[in-house]
Amino acid sequence: MISRAWTPLRHTAFRALWIAALASQVGTWMETVGAQWILLQHPHAATTTALIQTATTLPVLFLALPGGALADVLDRRRLLIAVQSAQAALAATIAVLALLDRLGPAELLALTFGLGCGAALTVAPYQAMIPELVPRPDLPSASALGSLSVNLARAVGPAVAGLLVARLGPAAVFALNALSFAAFAVVMTTLRGRAPAETRPEAFLAAVRAGERYVRFSPELRRILLRIALFITPAVALWALLPVVAAHRLGLGPTGYGLLLAAVGAGSIAGAFLLPWLRGRLSPNRAYALCAAVYAAVLAVLALTRSPVLCGAVLVPAGAAWIVVLSNSNAAVQLFLPGWVRARGLSAYQFVFSGSQAVAAAAWGVAADRFGITIPMLLSGVLLLLALISGRWWPYLDTGPLDRGTPVHWPEPHLLIEPEEAEGPVVVLLRYRVPPERHPAFVGAMQRVRDARLRTGALQWGVFRAGEEPGTMVEIYTVSSWEEHRRQHDERLTAADYDDERRARAFADGEPEVTHLFSGAPSVSGSP
Repeated sequence: MISRAWTPLRHTAFRALWIAALASQVGTWMETVGAQWILLQHPHAATTTALIQTATTLPVLFLALPGGALADVLDRRRLLIAVQSAQAALAATIAVLALLDRLGPAELLALTFGLGCGAALTVAPYQAMIPELVPRPDLPSASALGSLSVNLARAVGPAVAGLLVARLGPAAVFALNALSFAAFAVVMTTLRGRAPAETRPEAFLAAVRAGERYVRFSPELRRILLRIALFITPAVALWALLPVVAAHRLGLGPTGYGLLLAAVGAGSIAGAFLLPWLRGRLSPNRAYALCAAVYAAVLAVLALTRSPVLCGAVLVPAGAAWIVVLSNSNAAVQLFLPGWVRARGLSAYQFVFSGSQAVAAAAWGVAADRFGITIPMLLSGVLLLLALISGRWWPYLDTGPLDRGTPVHWPEPHLLIEPEEAEGPVVVLLRYRVPPERHPAFVGAMQRVRDARLRTGALQWGVFRAGEEPGTMVEIYTVSSWEEHRRQHDERLTAADYDDERRARAFADGEPEVTHLFSGAPSVSGSP
């Protein structure tokens, strides 16, 4: 079990990237503790400390999808170097202002928002690089290691930060955070970028629209996003309110708060080691239900106890539950997404993950200022139990049998004209010979084909009966340009999509007759 969990670290490039990310995440958690401790000294501490979580994650709402498109269009390595360098400069600015005692809540939240913008642009290219560095069978373990690095940082960073803040002041942790970003940028310069694409990169706006369509017409991906949102929205109450619990209810200083976060991190590390064992014994839906129940119980204890020892003890299983849910969801997304849209799909996941944290953390902070800590903590636990129950109606969909990693190429279209790449819209018409008694089965099977067409570039889709030929069914879909349709032919069809096509065509006699229609040009028949 342990060896399987650590297998991805045998790959040199992945190991270097993982260590660099771990160092950066340690720095980020140290910065978070320093920032929250500064804000605890100001009025309305529950709201302002929760806003650190919001300032860190809110940029994802604006930058996740554009960042994913950039990561699919540009060289991911160079993009990460630029972003990490900018974050190093921002963190250094925070350190200087803190050292000069000129770091007020407004300045701190604004600069933290800037760091959040960098984080929003980092996640998609970082995670999209992982399948390029490890074999597909190692992706679940690599995803777990990614979550482990976050939680190992959560265990180490806050504990160290608590000591440094108590002895040297917050400026020290801000300076170390700047160094961690700079180290990440240096490591990225040693890695190789992607091999140049055989086709020219997509235009930025077209790439954003293609990513949005892919998410919208992927039922499996949408369900993963729903499940993670239902978990994160109440679960983030722990992260948003723990500083207030530590300082105002338990009477702890920065060192004690750091140790509480370290307990969560220790539980997360234990959860990472348990993941291979859990995957062999529990389905994703049962694992989710177990973790939601455990986390809800922990929130109830935190709402009612004043014992630092008991709080520290229950935070360990909370950390384990957190990493199991996040790792399973992230691995499911990684395995589902094909390479051409991987960063954009991951950015949608990050949009939901961080966006839920940003909005919910602010809401929990305001609620705690108005009603005290107990009521929001208990309410978040109830919402987690409702998320558990909702799995009966909205469970994870099984993506295991779907082969999303193997691109399948349609045959070259045989046209008697040479359209420009930008020419469009293009209407693709396929005529199937389907006996009338098979029409219902054919139409049912074509619903999966519809999703694939719309995921990979179609703007409109429909299937119709030919009135003059009862044995003919006609599929029609529109693509914005000839370039988009060529991408459907050359790079966007996965083996799972092709299997859906074959199942639908099994109800037809022979291969369909295909026609490509161009605006102002004659119809030309050919092969799909």
